[in-house]
Amino acid sequence: MAFGKIGETLSALEIFDLVRADLSKVEREIGLESISAVEAVNYINQYLQSGGGKRLRPILVLLSGRLLGETSETLIRMAAVVEMIHTATLVHDDVIDLAKTRRGRPAINVVWGNHTSVLAGDWLYMQAFQIALRERQFPLLDVLINLTQMMVEGELMQLESIGKMVAEDQYMELIDRKTASLFSACARLGALSSGADEATERRLGEYAWNLGIAFQLVDDILDFTSREKILGKPVGNDLREGKVTLPLIYALETADAQERKLVETVLADGNYDQVPFGKILQILTRNKGIERAQQLAHSYTEKARKIMMEFPESPCQKGLMSVTDLVTARDR
Repeated sequence: MAFGKIGETLSALEIFDLVRADLSKVEREIGLESISAVEAVNYINQYLQSGGGKRLRPILVLLSGRLLGETSETLIRMAAVVEMIHTATLVHDDVIDLAKTRRGRPAINVVWGNHTSVLAGDWLYMQAFQIALRERQFPLLDVLINLTQMMVEGELMQLESIGKMVAEDQYMELIDRKTASLFSACARLGALSSGADEATERRLGEYAWNLGIAFQLVDDILDFTSREKILGKPVGNDLREGKVTLPLIYALETADAQERKLVETVLADGNYDQVPFGKILQILTRNKGIERAQQLAHSYTEKARKIMMEFPESPCQKGLMSVTDLVTARDR
């Protein structure tokens, strides 16, 4: 896909190269700030850091900040903060979901148990805020506090919806809080770290919010269409855990009574023993649930691209444009 004067879209490696040096500083910052007097916290943090991950959220912070100015210590710290918060939410999510694996390895709740894992997640949250507090900048803290409230509300909303059929508007409100709010905060923190005015901060936040919605839509599609080896966790896991996501919501709009009964059986059982996963995949395909969800994801990345085209051409602008393609084209 071309972007007019700016030329061809960047590859994942080219985007990474834009912030490679900065990302190394972020990793170093996370390593230094993840040292605790409690040995269990150190072991867990090392385990989490060695688990890999795309580092998309700190990359968003860095690209947004560099779009407007030079790399600063504040920008590096904010990129570290969002990755630590993201990691803490993953730890808590795995405990709540009784997850067995994360990124192809045993989830930390399996290795260390629920009690220790919850407290380790809490420690990461508090340490992230400790780093942010040192900046003595209230706008940064405002973004982070509002973000944390949104994410906790999203988790509570999801818990309330477990095992239930949900409507599209309920699902969209949920992913706004659980995913898009974090993406938006990443871009806003990057903008604030580079001294952006309020309008620029807001516009970058809107770009990343649309990107975050698309990211979660693709995530929910991949839960049905990917393979366990690629995804790093079992496929069909959302429905097994009682979560009804958009591909299924769309499919059920035109599904017949028998098809709805099959879905309800998996929701009630919490497994695919009576209804094989392949049957659910057939229902999704036949009723175009996956296809419609993909179309919606593309519409959100298109909104993100249009916002980014308002900014002057530069390597980081090109990188932020190209991230939208990576989100919709990824396989995990």
